[in-house]
Amino acid sequence: MSEIENNNHFDLIVIGAGSGGVSLAERAAGYNAKVAIFEGGAYGGTCVNVGCVPKKIMYNAAHMAETIHEASEYGFNVEKKGFNWQKLKTSRDNYVRSLSNIYKSFLPDIGITVVSEIASFVGTSSETGRTTIIAGGQEYTANHVAITVGGAPDTLQIPGGEYAINSDGFFTLESLPKKVAMIGAGYIGVELAGVLHGLGSETSLFVRGETPLRNFDVMIRTHLTEAMRKSGLKVHSGSILQKIEKETDETFTIYLENGDVHSGYEVVIAAIGRHPLTERLNLSSVNITTFGKGYIPVDEYQNTTTPGIYALGDVCGKVELTPMAVAAGRRLADRLFGGIPNAKVDYTNVPTVVFSHPVIGTIGLTEEEAYEKYSKDDIRIYNSEFVNLYYGPFLDGDLMSEEKPLTKYKLICLGPEERVIGLHCIGMSSDEVIQGFGVAIKMGATKANFDSCVAIHPTASEELVTFAPWGKSK
Repeated sequence: MSEIENNNHFDLIVIGAGSGGVSLAERAAGYNAKVAIFEGGAYGGTCVNVGCVPKKIMYNAAHMAETIHEASEYGFNVEKKGFNWQKLKTSRDNYVRSLSNIYKSFLPDIGITVVSEIASFVGTSSETGRTTIIAGGQEYTANHVAITVGGAPDTLQIPGGEYAINSDGFFTLESLPKKVAMIGAGYIGVELAGVLHGLGSETSLFVRGETPLRNFDVMIRTHLTEAMRKSGLKVHSGSILQKIEKETDETFTIYLENGDVHSGYEVVIAAIGRHPLTERLNLSSVNITTFGKGYIPVDEYQNTTTPGIYALGDVCGKVELTPMAVAAGRRLADRLFGGIPNAKVDYTNVPTVVFSHPVIGTIGLTEEEAYEKYSKDDIRIYNSEFVNLYYGPFLDGDLMSEEKPLTKYKLICLGPEERVIGLHCIGMSSDEVIQGFGVAIKMGATKANFDSCVAIHPTASEELVTFAPWGKSK
């Protein structure tokens, strides 16, 4: 092998430097594998640049606006004199840029070759077991190649759909729109609608079904819809878009198939789903066939149908969450280079959070899924709803007021031992509560285990260890 060929040959090539790809590369390099990572866009992927991180900053801003509004209930004479969107955007973008640069800069420090080019496949050799890719006109080979290119927002395929920006475009907005339409029932649409509404935009959320988050537990989606409407955010159920028109005053009008017309929007945002960025990979050259929107089929070990080529993260269409991709990447490195032949990630009982207003935390089966999978007689449901103590002094301390926001928890248990197979929370602090209880559920906790833990009072999470009847489970 020539020196040039040797320099361009690696134990592992990772295509895509999002969280999953970087975690895989870092772990593999820790096992002394020779690794190269290829990225044609911003390092850190969706999560760092146009996803989890900047979204949470915007959520925090909206939460802060709510806190300022509520401060008078605690006796503070606070006046919100304005909100500087540009200041927040600049600070947010600076932070995101710095984080992305850290992703890029630390990789060479641990011996990983970084190639800032879009990569695609050339072919694979059955004789050598090597796969060849090309990037920037240069070919590279590896014994193992992992596809971690992530996804991108879907576009609105209706007349006038080009007038709608997507979730990436949300982060490029230079000012807070006075009136905005959010199209989409998923967590991205719900989260961004809540942010805009919380910061002062007149916000409408258009969903095709009765409620947003249709794959979540009925308690979650019903309470969320009620809470959003109660806050003044307009939720338009049963909305199937027909077209969008741009008016002479530069605003947009939305026409629905049922004949309803909604007008005056400065911005229309389409959050209607995402698709994997697999089209440009030339997968046919390595005999990989995609399904659905372009997802790559893999087995439980992240193997594709072609030996030596793997896929993880959003390109697989399984659990499309950043921590899931991170875990999958690390486990794949453990298997390929760490001497752990059976290492694989567990895609069951994955906790997740929706940074909506109110916030949601959930893990395991929904009530509907539990009844579908098991006999109804084997399922027991525990519910709790309460007003968080934070709201106690509100409305002059009126204990019975129905105006105070409710928190709701649901525990789903299976069999005579009442093993917990689902936990669903909506309300203040649900995002922080779900992580610790997720550990318990992964360990097979039962209702009796929950009851055996003495409550921490006063907290919201104590409701999870005091579901009535308390202490009666075996």
